[in-house]
Amino acid sequence: MAINPAQRPVQGRSKTKTLDVLNKAIDNVIASNEKLSITSVARTASVTPGLIHNTYPMVAERIRILMGKSARNQRDLKNQALINEKAKNKALRAEKEQLLIELSQLASVNQRLIFEMAKLKAVSCGNVAEFTTKIEK
Repeated sequence: MAINPAQRPVQGRSKTKTLDVLNKAIDNVIASNEKLSITSVARTASVTPGLIHNTYPMVAERIRILMGKSARNQRDLKNQALINEKAKNKALRAEKEQLLIELSQLASVNQRLIFEMAKLKAVSCGNVAEFTTKIEK
C-alpha cells in the first residue's frame, strides 16, 4: 500500500532546535581546529549552507565575525585603505606640482644659457662685434 504524498506527515524543522544545533556545530568546528566557515558549520550540523544564509542570517554573521570577515570589518578596512591611498595621491600630486615649477625654472635658465653661449660663439668667431658701454663718472 503506497502512501499518497499529500497524506504524508510534514517533517519540518524547529527553528530553536536548529539554532541550537548550529551553535553547537560552531563550537565543535572551533574545538576541532577545523577551518571555520559557513560550509564547515553546515556540514557539521547536517544542513545546507543556504539554510544558514537564508534562514539564520545572525548565525552567518556570527561565523563571519569569528572568521574576521564581518561586513563591518571589511568595510572599515576598505575605507582605511581608501583614505591611505587618497593621502598618497595628494602627496604625489603636490610633488608633481613642485617638480613642474622646478622644471619651468630650469627651462628658463637653460634657454638663457643657450642664448649666452650663441652670443659668445659669435663674438669668438669674429662675426659679431660687441659694443661696450662706457659708464661716465
